Amino acid sequence: MAEQKSAGSSAGKGQDCLSPAQTLRKAADVGAGKASMSRGRAFVLAMMAGLFIAMGAALMLVVKSDSSLGFAFSQILSGLVFSVGLFLVVVAGAELFTGNNLMAIGCLSGRYGAGRLVGSWLTVYAGNFVGSLLLVLILAGANFAGLNGGAVGVAAASVAASKASLSPMVAFCRGIMCNVLVCLAVWMSFAGHTVVDKFLACVMPVMGFVASGYEHCVANMFFLPYGLLTQALGLGGGAPAVSLAGTCSNLLCVTLGNLVGGAILVGCGYWLAYRRDFVVDAHANG
Repeated sequence: MAEQKSAGSSAGKGQDCLSPAQTLRKAADVGAGKASMSRGRAFVLAMMAGLFIAMGAALMLVVKSDSSLGFAFSQILSGLVFSVGLFLVVVAGAELFTGNNLMAIGCLSGRYGAGRLVGSWLTVYAGNFVGSLLLVLILAGANFAGLNGGAVGVAAASVAASKASLSPMVAFCRGIMCNVLVCLAVWMSFAGHTVVDKFLACVMPVMGFVASGYEHCVANMFFLPYGLLTQALGLGGGAPAVSLAGTCSNLLCVTLGNLVGGAILVGCGYWLAYRRDFVVDAHANG
């Protein structure tokens, strides 16, 4: 509440959204709240975020199961439905590793140290993984792969196999570009005041990263295990086998790429651009 009041007071009643300098201060305030959160609460909220992102990923598989859609339209529609996950994280409230890469701003501002930052990231990353695996198990029990005459299961195995076959460099670079867009979505949601603002901030960047084929580590915490499980249950059709080694390589390289894109390119980039305004605004607010 304190961070919302602080940001709201500096924004001005007639201002449609926060300025970039005000958004930087809001990001530091939000980061400080996340860094001071108890590990137990952070883990539970991270589980919820993993579940939310996995729900968006599952919707994407439904779209991918329709072979009548053209490539471009399928990619764009997949991105639109996938954005449900980030919208739930932003508005309902949950802890998402990729979005939390913006906590680098609070660390650079001196609000908390690197140790607390990394500890928070590790807790949230683990919680996201558990939440994603939870939906994998739920959907297995619900026979989600059997939808559309089994085409959803084939799509799940195909998507997972494609991700597991990426070279480390490709996965890393796609991870960078993905989290540039995801963190820009979160950044713009900080600047907005209403639920509609936050919805619009989430949809377009997420649609862009999915349509472009970029890689999101938390989404892959669902796609890869679900593809593996689908094939193990014999529901993957003729899709190529999902490699366990490729799965691990993808998660590692995409995670590192997401960190570079979110924490360095977006977080550090905005800090470098507006840090002087941040200091002036901080003194003005006492």
